[in-house]
Parts: sequence; structure tokens; C-alpha cells
Amino acid sequence: MLLSSGSFLVISLAAGVAGAAEIPRGAHVLLRMENSISTRTAQEGDYVYLKTASPISADGQIIVPVDSYVQGVVAQTKRSGRVTGRAELAIRLETLTLTQGKVVKFAPHLSSVDSGDSGQKVTGKENVVEQAPARGKDAERIAILAGSGASIGGIADRSWKGAGIGAAAGSAVGLASVLLTRGKEVELRQGSTLDVVFDRPVAIE
Repeated sequence: MLLSSGSFLVISLAAGVAGAAEIPRGAHVLLRMENSISTRTAQEGDYVYLKTASPISADGQIIVPVDSYVQGVVAQTKRSGRVTGRAELAIRLETLTLTQGKVVKFAPHLSSVDSGDSGQKVTGKENVVEQAPARGKDAERIAILAGSGASIGGIADRSWKGAGIGAAAGSAVGLASVLLTRGKEVELRQGSTLDVVFDRPVAIE
């Protein structure tokens, strides 16, 4: 505002205070893995590094740009069993570092993971990625070895009796192979993506 006072000119400026930006509740963001992690070697407390692969917008402006850093930790890890038990990996996201260096604490939850053909997915548990069961592939392996055993037994003995013995031996080998082999592990490879969602608003001051 301009005010005249004699030969002097007084300038009064009202400085507006901008409100803090806020990541709204329900917002989604795609994160890209910067390092690889697997239940084969991961330990609780290991760091997980990611970057935002999509921006977060609010009120028509981008408040979290692409390539902002995200850091988390492994909260739980469980290897797959040899007979039962699926591999599980839980990640707790902790901080978001914006491109200008501002660090914000946050705790969004995992919504989905880029699984490719692995079959791994986010379960209803807290931020847990679980590997799909391998029962179908185990049965297929036993059947293949049983068939091979039957063929070899039949050729060697030239009888159905030999084929039966071969099939039984092949099934035994297949079962032993399954029992001695662990199932697939959860693997989040460098470059794979995770979709996360915010359960509550996060202020970015």
C-alpha cells in the first residue's frame, strides 16, 4: 500500500505467509528400487533405497517430484521352507528426501509390487510381500521324474512290471528332490517398482 506523507513516500508491504504443502490422504506414488533385496540374504534392519518414479500432486501443483529419495528398512524377513512355508519380506518406509534436500518422515503402506512372472504379491499383513506357493510346480516335477522313470524301467525290463518299478523310483526321486529344495524367495530387484498409498496426510513444510 502506498501512503503520501509530505515529501516522503512510505511503502507498506504485507508479507503473506504461504501455507505448508500436504500430501493428501489416499495419495498413491510409484517407487523404484535403487538396490536389490531378497529373502535369501536380507536381515532385519537392512536399509532399502528407492526413488519416486511418479510425482505427487496436490491443488494443481507438484509437491513431490520424480526422483525424490525414499529410505526404508527391512522389518521382517522369512526364507521359504523346504516342505512348507512361503518366503515373506516386510519393508517399513521411513523418510522421503525431496530434491532440494528437505527430509520428511512418513509411513505409507505397500499396495502392490511389480512381480513379473514370480507370483509374489502384497498380502493383507502390514507391508508384507509374500511369495506364491509352489505346490503346482512341485507336483509337475514329481510327475516328470515319475514318467522318466517309467520309460527307463520299461525299456530296461521290456515289461509293464519294469515300467511300474521305474515310475515308483522316479516318484521317489522327485519327492526327495522337492523335499530337499527350498521354494522361491521374495526378490525385489533394482529397477522393480512398488505402489504405495498414504493412510494419513503428510505435511511438507
